[in-house]
Amino acid sequence: MKKPTIRELLDKKLERQLTQLLVLSPEEAMAAEEAGVELTIAPSGDNFPGLRAATPNTFLTGGVGYRTVASADEAIRSGFAAMSQGADAVYCYTSLEFTKAMADQGIPVVGHAGLVPHVCSWTGGFKAVGKTADSALQVYRDTLAYQDAGALGVEFEVVPHKITAEIRKRVDILIISMGAGEGDVQYLFGMDVQGSHSGHYPRHAKKYADIRAEMQKIQKIRIDAYKAFKADVDSGAFPPPECAVEVEDEEYEKFMDQVDKVG
Repeated sequence: MKKPTIRELLDKKLERQLTQLLVLSPEEAMAAEEAGVELTIAPSGDNFPGLRAATPNTFLTGGVGYRTVASADEAIRSGFAAMSQGADAVYCYTSLEFTKAMADQGIPVVGHAGLVPHVCSWTGGFKAVGKTADSALQVYRDTLAYQDAGALGVEFEVVPHKITAEIRKRVDILIISMGAGEGDVQYLFGMDVQGSHSGHYPRHAKKYADIRAEMQKIQKIRIDAYKAFKADVDSGAFPPPECAVEVEDEEYEKFMDQVDKVG
């Protein structure tokens, strides 16, 4: 698989859907690339270089500051820092101003419309956005605003699929769908796809595996092994002869002749 360029991503718009996963570890990132997933997204931070190294052929988007970036200048610095660590684009859902500031500096930026978690109280909480004509038109306005700001694309989260389809046809940037029907890119969290966590799984996510159950099995095997080791130590069965290092009798006798003379 060859890493797509931004031009190639935009040229594929409306032709077919690409795939994107949120990854949090090099193992997850490597698995995504080996599975043929074209795009990944990950928080920028201490482990970001490791994620980049694990996926040389995947288009990787890095998060920028989220709620900690407080100015356009900080956004630009954060964006360039992510790019210097290997990001192909950055993700910013906090501000159109910050998006435009980074885009004006040549940094590819992805925005966010529809259900935006950190401001969802304004739209009624964690529920679909765009189910009325007024709110659907606002999603469209938000998308156009991101396009005018120079964004590469916009994530649509939990937007009715008919609304997504109509907006997608009317804009030039990528529509990245998370629970929003068919888009230019289908985006899910890797942890949801692989089933690696407990608790709530969102309606829009499809669980393809149950890694958590397998991890619980592995944890039990690990605990049982540790218990067996401790029991052997307590009983004197460990270390057995096959785990011990021997010394030649002649060398041992020399050692014993001189050991009490040391010190």
